[in-house]
Amino acid sequence: MKKYSFNKIPLFILTIVFLNSCSVQPEKIHYGEDNCHYCRMTIVDKIHGAEVVTKKGKVFKFDAIECMINYSAEVDKEEISLYLSNHYDTPEELIDATQATFLISKNISSPMGAFLTSFEDKASAEKIKSEKGGDLFTWEELLKHLRR
Repeated sequence: MKKYSFNKIPLFILTIVFLNSCSVQPEKIHYGEDNCHYCRMTIVDKIHGAEVVTKKGKVFKFDAIECMINYSAEVDKEEISLYLSNHYDTPEELIDATQATFLISKNISSPMGAFLTSFEDKASAEKIKSEKGGDLFTWEELLKHLRR
């Protein structure tokens, strides 16, 4: 009959806790309660919020996409696993910001005044652009535009 060592149980539990604490996954933004990691304002806008998840699983929340971009310019980009943003079509939903289409339109206000809104797909962004005006950007184009 095989004997089991109960001394290994705490080690097993610690391993499970450690693996779960380092999982790279988005975290729900609690609108009206969470603060922007960059500017410290309370996150209330359900269309313009954003989030960064590091490779170690740490989550940083932002009230605007431009706050996320400004924050990411100050840290080692190799540590960031996910860039996420809310989007115009489904408020509160987070999408991969690196795959989003962005519209800068003075007719859509955003929390920090950059008039920057993300869209899940280009067709949706083009439709709103035809109604509100402005300029469209990919993630890479947006990074270059904001760093000028």
